[in-house]
Amino acid sequence: MNYSELARRVVTDVRICVSLSTILPVGRITPVNDGDVARASWALPIAGILVGLAGGATYWIAGAVGLTPGPAAILALASTILVTGALHEDGLADTADGLGGGRTREQKLEIMRDSRIGTYGACALLLLLALRWSALAAIGKPGTVAAALLVSHAAARAALPAFMWLVPPARTDGLSAKAGPASDQSALIAACLGILCLVSVFGMSKAIVAVLLLTLAGLILGRLAVRQIGGQTGDILGAFEQIGEIAIMLMAAAFFQTGLRP
Repeated sequence: MNYSELARRVVTDVRICVSLSTILPVGRITPVNDGDVARASWALPIAGILVGLAGGATYWIAGAVGLTPGPAAILALASTILVTGALHEDGLADTADGLGGGRTREQKLEIMRDSRIGTYGACALLLLLALRWSALAAIGKPGTVAAALLVSHAAARAALPAFMWLVPPARTDGLSAKAGPASDQSALIAACLGILCLVSVFGMSKAIVAVLLLTLAGLILGRLAVRQIGGQTGDILGAFEQIGEIAIMLMAAAFFQTGLRP
């Protein structure tokens, strides 16, 4: 593969991930075939950076017109949800409903297919939205909030290919099964991009803490998913992204409150 072909492949992979993760216009792309998403998954952190930038810009504009950190944080979160089409929030809610409400594997999977939200899903959404809002409001300063949003969205998505590689699909159909397992190469590149973002904001020692948190969250959710439904689904991946995102945001709030600045 020459440099021109490599450049085209990189651009295509980024466009695939951005089109799947957000509602941002990326133009017409080659139809996505089985395996294309798994191959392109290394670019998920880049899609996360775009989402984080949207949230950071919204927070900065809100502060510039005189809003306090509380309302500004709500608007920043609303912008990230709008840009992603609430894709991962939907996965979190479906996962909470399925794993919490079903008795058998079949019931859990059926609940997760249902587009309606239940009590478990509503509670999970409210709790994580409240945690994200409180973390951003506690950070306060626009530049620091932007850094927290960027690194949390990028790092949470950077962990998804490794999760896809390690945890088998629970179904033979559905988005996750169609995407296929991410290759070890895609998982490694995505992880490196995520670690680069973490180190640039937190520094090496605290980035290691963030990686350990993401790893622990992935191991717990992966084991839970395998035991209850036999593996991961698109909803499980969305839930993992949300858990990783809030873990990094809370870390940022704690570290920035103790004097660390990007």
